[in-house]
Amino acid sequence: MTNSSQSDSAIVSTTEEPGAQMTFFEHLVELRKRLINSLASIVIGSAVGWFVAPHFITAMARPITIALTQAGYDGKLIVTNPAGYLNLLITTSIYIGIVMASPWILYQIWLFVAPALYKRERSAIAGFLFSTVFLFLAGIAFGYFVSLPYVLHFLVKITNEGPVKPLFEIGQYFDLILLILLGLGLVFELPVLIFFLSLFGIVTPKFLIKNFRYALLVITILAAVLTPTPDALTMILFMSVLVALYFIGVAVSWVVVRKRNQRQAAAGEGQ
Repeated sequence: MTNSSQSDSAIVSTTEEPGAQMTFFEHLVELRKRLINSLASIVIGSAVGWFVAPHFITAMARPITIALTQAGYDGKLIVTNPAGYLNLLITTSIYIGIVMASPWILYQIWLFVAPALYKRERSAIAGFLFSTVFLFLAGIAFGYFVSLPYVLHFLVKITNEGPVKPLFEIGQYFDLILLILLGLGLVFELPVLIFFLSLFGIVTPKFLIKNFRYALLVITILAAVLTPTPDALTMILFMSVLVALYFIGVAVSWVVVRKRNQRQAAAGEGQ
């Protein structure tokens, strides 16, 4: 009986034992170290971003340049104050620095929280971080290569039909595309949202499938907003992507609910 208990304890200790415990002061020192490392990486990334920013701005301006050129206008954006382009360069450099430093920042966060986690929790959080970043970047890529050209073409076309000449200010243009790209990045986090809702028991796979018609209505509205063009095929493409994300969320919900039921069943057998 004693040998059995000792072997069980050994198994638990190798699979469930968290890292070494630290005092409150040691936590503060560790937090300070991770914050300094993160801020230093942003500063270094921003310095590198200063040299990358002009090329990045050119790439981001390409969709509106193409849309304006196709409409018969000069493809260049304008600035309304002498320091406008310089401010954009500085802001873009900081954004690039944050993006470049983000893997290192996430690693610093991981080093701070990992010692307090069980081995199973570490694997789950690592998978969660990877999925979140991947989906967000996928949404931004989808927005830049698919959504943005259609949106800008529609806006230029509407402007061209009115008694005005389009002169787009570069700062306002970048605010617009930042809104679109970040919005799509967040929309692509739908499976992650469903994961949390399922984790807290708010939704289940059965609930999601049963109420798919309501979700389809919301998806149709989102597709209409994201593709303000009369092209039905484009709207169907957007709807297809959003529906695919929804059913990925259903699959994620099924996995979450299944594992929860298995844990509950194991706990019931243990009692």
